[in-house]
Amino acid sequence: MKNRQEVLAKSLLKPTVYPHSVSEIKLIETHISWVFLTGEFAYKIKKTVQFDFLDFSTLEKRHFYCEEELRLNRRFAPELYLQVIPITGTAAHPQINGNGEPIEYAVKMRQFPANQLLNEMANRGDLNTEIIDQFADLTAKFHRHANTDISESCYGTSAEIQRWFSGNFSEMLPFLELTKLALWGEKELSKNAPLIEQRKKHGFIRECHGDLHLGNVVWFENRVTPFDGIEFNPALRWTDVMNEVAFVVMDLLQRNLKPFAYRFLNRYLSQTGDYQGLSLLRYYLVYRALVRAKIALLRWQQHQNSPDFSEAENYAAFAEGFIVQKSPLLLITHGYSGSGKSTVSAKLTEVFNLIHLRSDVERQRLFAKTDQNIYSPKHTQQTYQTLADFAAEILTAGFSVLVDATFLKLDQRALFQKLATNQNVEFLILDFQATEEELSRRILQRQQLGNDFSEATLDVLQQQIKSAQSLISTELDKTIQVENVDDALKKLLHHLQGEHHDTTRKLHSLV
Repeated sequence: MKNRQEVLAKSLLKPTVYPHSVSEIKLIETHISWVFLTGEFAYKIKKTVQFDFLDFSTLEKRHFYCEEELRLNRRFAPELYLQVIPITGTAAHPQINGNGEPIEYAVKMRQFPANQLLNEMANRGDLNTEIIDQFADLTAKFHRHANTDISESCYGTSAEIQRWFSGNFSEMLPFLELTKLALWGEKELSKNAPLIEQRKKHGFIRECHGDLHLGNVVWFENRVTPFDGIEFNPALRWTDVMNEVAFVVMDLLQRNLKPFAYRFLNRYLSQTGDYQGLSLLRYYLVYRALVRAKIALLRWQQHQNSPDFSEAENYAAFAEGFIVQKSPLLLITHGYSGSGKSTVSAKLTEVFNLIHLRSDVERQRLFAKTDQNIYSPKHTQQTYQTLADFAAEILTAGFSVLVDATFLKLDQRALFQKLATNQNVEFLILDFQATEEELSRRILQRQQLGNDFSEATLDVLQQQIKSAQSLISTELDKTIQVENVDDALKKLLHHLQGEHHDTTRKLHSLV
């Protein structure tokens, strides 16, 4: 026998219940809601469900969370989220926004083309670098301005994080073998508990979107627009910003879009400087994959049309791929300003799954508020030490890193050679060459366009040429000479597939 909400859902498929013209209605059903697409507007109704992570069991609660959905999602998409409206009448004969006592509530939204969802665009192969860059920039900007929690609340504490991580297993254990992931999660959390508590004190727990993946982002009016953030449980949106980043990265990796995953991650990191958060990224990648596995099982349990829950199995297997420890790699560039280091490095980081550290970005972050010469010897030394500190954090977190700087001084290169030795990782130098005429042309062009972090001038170039210290014989053994992007890709791949085949295999794995 159908319950009242199921009767209501069927009745809302009739055009006459809406206060505007409707020619066709489509229904989208999830494990927690129904969404009615009417053409110009969409109406979202919360199901009468109760799980360990949400409670929509009463009309009063569903009304409250409709209002919360409106409030929270207007942070990203005020043009999409219009109002909360009552549904009156009876389940069999409802009226949208009618008179009388409400029997249900709905969030009224502007409808957008479903084919403009980023997951649909990804399925068609229509995602591009413009969209990924805008997505990363928007996420970084939103996190920068989001409300912060440094209080004594449970949000973002190691105990709370472990509760949600472990909570994924309770409903899945009867169906999936997850013991290995559960044990890894306990060990990883214990190792990182001090860092987790430190990040809360330093303001990295923020009121995030909470469910940021490609299916909850639309390319709307030529703009990346997130929607459908979590309203039903504050603990799932008050979280470490790196947890949110992990969901996007996991989603892109799961779709076999590794270059976009690393482009998104690197652009976000360059905007925020949150390289410390990489120590937690692997844990959050596993957590987010497990969340998707759990949701897939919940959908299956609600319908049970077949005994096939392969989607959940696939996500669980995908989560296991993140827990394998890999041997990272440290690369540095060598060459004058304008030699093409950043252009080539950006491509290499996407192809070879590297974290991209740029001296131009970190120099500006360090000295943005100073009127002094940011290329002075003192500031240059400070910049390289900062790059070394970040590189050490990245390698310790298990990620390979490419440090993009001129590295024209022997002591600068020696600092990173020593780091590689201490971390017991392979060290490579990418040597970029160009004529002085070509270097000057590129620098002038970059200044005219004004679209690059580098502030190097022709005077800076001349200073570099006069003071540069050439690579010495012991460095040449670790050096790959680079002419352009294709040349760099070919030579680096050849190097890694040659004497260092095992490194190549690890470098091409998930993270």
